[in-house]
Amino acid sequence: MSTILITFSILLLIFLSMSIGVIFGRKPIAGSCGGLKALGDGGDCEICGGDPAKCK
Repeated sequence: MSTILITFSILLLIFLSMSIGVIFGRKPIAGSCGGLKALGDGGDCEICGGDPAKCK
């Protein structure tokens, strides 16, 4: 039983530490459309169809 409580406490601590930014009102993590293009791939972003304004 103690193993279950320790595991639950550790997972709860991990979730709380990952959500600190959201708790304090910061923007959540977001992707960008310029990542592969900046590396020199030259392809269009499949998610936004080449329009970076759609990613925001």
